Amino acid sequence: MKTILILGVFFMLAACGGSTNNTDQLQAQVDSLQKKLNDTYKPGLGEFMLGIQLHHAKLWFAGTNKNWKLADFEVHEIGESLDDIKKYCTDRPEVKSIGMIDPALSSINTAIQQKDMQLFKNGFIDLTNNCNNCHKTVNHEFNVITIPTSLPVVNQDFKPHY
Repeated sequence: MKTILILGVFFMLAACGGSTNNTDQLQAQVDSLQKKLNDTYKPGLGEFMLGIQLHHAKLWFAGTNKNWKLADFEVHEIGESLDDIKKYCTDRPEVKSIGMIDPALSSINTAIQQKDMQLFKNGFIDLTNNCNNCHKTVNHEFNVITIPTSLPVVNQDFKPHY
């Protein structure tokens, strides 16, 4: 998008100017900006997945402690991370399978809105299984996700305080 904007400005100025020297200078600026864009840090799929794994664990402890506000926050963080993967990791073939997670997220979202512990646990098990099924589909079956058994962080209280 930035490249299109830069090129648009470049062509507009080039059409108005007519000077070859101006055109050369503008082209040099466009090339320089394009290089900077190409060198901009973009998180890899692994970084996104690590974030999702942390949110997955925090979602479990928020839900099992009936901290529905935190659970709602965490399930949306997972969704945002999945959206970012679709946006920034388009070169990875694994991204094509990521939509298989959506029904489980929707189920957990419903459980959170209804504050239904059993529905939450069932949805979470489904989410965990879908994560593992996705890993199998993309030949990453060695990466097995489980229901957390200990706190993912020691500096957060998962009990509701509202």
